Amino acid sequence: MKFEEALEQLEVRTGALGSRLGLDCMRELVKRLGNPQDELKVIHVAGTNGKGSVCSFLAGALQANGYRVGRYISPSVVDYREKIQVNGTFIPKTKVAEYLEKLFSVADAMVEDGFEHPTAFELETAMAFCYLRDKNCDYAIIEVGMGGAEDATNVIARPLLCILTSVSLDHVGMIGNNLEEIAATKAGIIKDGAYVVCAPQKESVCAVIEAECKKHRNVKPVFVKKEDITVSVKSETARLPYRGITVFSYKNYKKTELAMLGEYQPENAAVALEAAETLKQLGVTLKEEKIRKGLKETKWPARFEILGRKPLVIADGAHNPDAVMRLMKTMDNYFTNCPIIYIMGVLKDKAVDEIVGLSVKKADAVITVTPPNNKRGLPAFELAQIVRGINPNVSAADSVEEALEEAVMMAGEQGVILAFGSLSYQGRLRSAYELIAKQSAKHPGGAAWEV
Repeated sequence: MKFEEALEQLEVRTGALGSRLGLDCMRELVKRLGNPQDELKVIHVAGTNGKGSVCSFLAGALQANGYRVGRYISPSVVDYREKIQVNGTFIPKTKVAEYLEKLFSVADAMVEDGFEHPTAFELETAMAFCYLRDKNCDYAIIEVGMGGAEDATNVIARPLLCILTSVSLDHVGMIGNNLEEIAATKAGIIKDGAYVVCAPQKESVCAVIEAECKKHRNVKPVFVKKEDITVSVKSETARLPYRGITVFSYKNYKKTELAMLGEYQPENAAVALEAAETLKQLGVTLKEEKIRKGLKETKWPARFEILGRKPLVIADGAHNPDAVMRLMKTMDNYFTNCPIIYIMGVLKDKAVDEIVGLSVKKADAVITVTPPNNKRGLPAFELAQIVRGINPNVSAADSVEEALEEAVMMAGEQGVILAFGSLSYQGRLRSAYELIAKQSAKHPGGAAWEV
């Protein structure tokens, strides 16, 4: 079976299943595979925002210290294989086909025995466990897909470390009806004896996490405090963030440098630093200078990522109110008195009205897109209707490519294009930008599309 055939069969088998919370099917699946997750030293990460960045920073710190680090993330942005990687190298196509072919056989046997067929996420999670085990990873950083307690990744019985990033309202009704219920669901990854590191949280969330920890033996959470984080330099030049770095201090880590921009990244990096210090308590050898090196070299797609300049094109995966609020603060830090054009694409099950209300007043123009290849995508026309209630300068594009071309014409060389709302179209945006950038020499004026 080839890579393309494996992905096609995955869609055929699981397309109608959608997402499913609950661990019965997943437990049966990994049991038939010999419970590969039990052979991994797992760092389990849950939360609403910041999971990808925290995982990236921590992986960078461990890799810089010479460790083989496996990662399982969702969703992917650049490439399907991005979901599963070792030291930044994506799982090979041949291995995806090999593992999925085996998993399809196991799934068929499960169905014959009266079990439900595993979902795509369950099969991919099992594939990640098997691949990271077979690659003899020193540590496996596993990111929760949705929630925590009933997420497929929560078959991990003995995590080395549990990390809870910023918790806010998202997936309301699916993993909880209010902030406290959502926090309890995410804290469901905590197990007896695990070390727990938490991002700064609202007081009610802290109380929930502490209560969950008390249900387990030998668990005491460590919370990163905002007052311990100081940002000394956001960028060398406020107008040109792509030339700058973020410099912050956290406890003994003075003047720590990050290549990743964004008002929220010092907090995410501080969580990674606290996690590294916790790993030291567990006997993991980590040198400070190499931790710093790992953080400085960390990059992660679609997190206030500069795709190019003239005009400045920024990609960000902010997809819920808390993330959008932080994104707007970042924009305020960097940009004044220049045209700002939004490209927005959102999923219909998100808090669309609130996302729009928090963001579109700041835009000179808004271009909406339908997230491609996603059944949950809100049609561009419907999103434009919502935006029009606040900002009348809005239009709906037929494609991501069309939206980008239109945004560039509006922005001019001195403008800023911000593409946000969902990670699900960021890969398409990147491809569109790279394609047009290659043709920059033929573009009238030449300077537009400068990378």
